[in-house]
Amino acid sequence: MSWQGLNIAIVGGDRREQEIARCAVAAGATVRAYGFPWPEGGIPGVEHAASAAAALRDADFALFPIPGIAADGALFAPAVQERIIPDRAMLEGMRKPGHIILGWADKNLKSHCDALGISIHEYEWDDDLMFLRGQAIVEGMLKIIIENTDITIHRAKIVLVGQGTIGSLVTRTLYALGARLHAVARNPVQRAMAYAAGAETHELTALGEALPGADIVISSVPAQIVTRAHLEKLPKHALLVDLAAPPGGIDRDAAADLGLKFVWARGLGSRAPITVGRSQWVGISRRIEELMEKRK
Repeated sequence: MSWQGLNIAIVGGDRREQEIARCAVAAGATVRAYGFPWPEGGIPGVEHAASAAAALRDADFALFPIPGIAADGALFAPAVQERIIPDRAMLEGMRKPGHIILGWADKNLKSHCDALGISIHEYEWDDDLMFLRGQAIVEGMLKIIIENTDITIHRAKIVLVGQGTIGSLVTRTLYALGARLHAVARNPVQRAMAYAAGAETHELTALGEALPGADIVISSVPAQIVTRAHLEKLPKHALLVDLAAPPGGIDRDAAADLGLKFVWARGLGSRAPITVGRSQWVGISRRIEELMEKRK
């Protein structure tokens, strides 16, 4: 397809979105951006809009960050002071039929888009994209573990809650480093894969049985599965690492009450923004091409 004449708005994000903007320009699209860190000297071919609404005006496609939307409806945009909450007034300037591609959308954004005839395309749970950016997340997780423990990963007892795309990459990596792994998952196929990778496996209902004596607990499930009752089974030196999107998989308030060290490791893909930005663009550009093909 020809990207000439295609308007793309990129709103929110971090240095990963800088690379996505560069890729979009290289493809031939017209690109406006707002809400991510703007580099000194700018990005050749990318217009730095004065606001989110200005970036979205006349856009065929809007690209929002993969971390999705906070509880108040705001996009992930740590580079700007205001909360960027995409409401109807902000979105109505998009071309119709418009498309928004993002990690995941809340009910308010979906409602606004339904009213305006804008389609939403979520990719937080797309396996291919998660595998492409997964290694950056795993590397960032290793850094967190090393900086927050006084023990080696080798021979540490580590309980992994969730065996989706990221969880399976974590299992493979930690097993290679010599950890004693206990993988907890609802899906029997995922448990079988974890077993094949070298972990002892448990059904989700048996999570409490896996926790006593654990040095590290890692969750990649975006639902609060690890509760206070579970956390009470852990030794005081245990480190909790939550890799999941909001609301997270571990009860962090209970962890604080119990004096357990907790790290909510969101946004680890930002550790390697060029690699991850390019990998995200692979998935995004494919979706744009598929949607444009359907218009013909």
